[in-house]
Amino acid sequence: MTYDTSNDAELMARLATGEMSALGELARKHQTNVLELAFRTLGAWDVAEDIAQETFLRVHRAAKSYQPTARFTTWLYRIVINLCLDEQRKRAKACVPLEPEIYEQLPASNGNAAEQQEIAAFVRAAIYALPERQRLAVVLHRYNGLNHVEISEATGWTQSAIESLLVRAYANLRSKLVKMKNILE
Repeated sequence: MTYDTSNDAELMARLATGEMSALGELARKHQTNVLELAFRTLGAWDVAEDIAQETFLRVHRAAKSYQPTARFTTWLYRIVINLCLDEQRKRAKACVPLEPEIYEQLPASNGNAAEQQEIAAFVRAAIYALPERQRLAVVLHRYNGLNHVEISEATGWTQSAIESLLVRAYANLRSKLVKMKNILE
């Protein structure tokens, strides 16, 4: 039997009935975005992988009670965000800071690959250096494509707080990138 894998609510309903292949389809469909969100929030691939694994465990546990009141990805990202925030709190209590892995390899493209990697690493470091809430708002907005309403639903913050966070975050990033441009010239 063939199922429409684009319908996340249908996959959740199938998972609620015990059909484990639905969880596999959800994981295949959303794993990359979940990993990237966790990595961009925490800055460490190994921790991001743990967060992704725990996210899909929680999706499985919540399948029977899942109500599609918002987009599935908004609900999914809220799980990831909460797990990331928990990890940051746990690290803060243990005084074990997460070090951003800013120099991972990027695929080469047109132009000077080394320069592009250096710029990309600088941008990642600048994003990671933002205050936690600003960083999370930028990651959800820029990299996960969520609008202000969806970010509000995923984080529990007000829309006006989201707007304010994004304005401050993008201003901070612009300032850092101008400094980088001046250094490179």
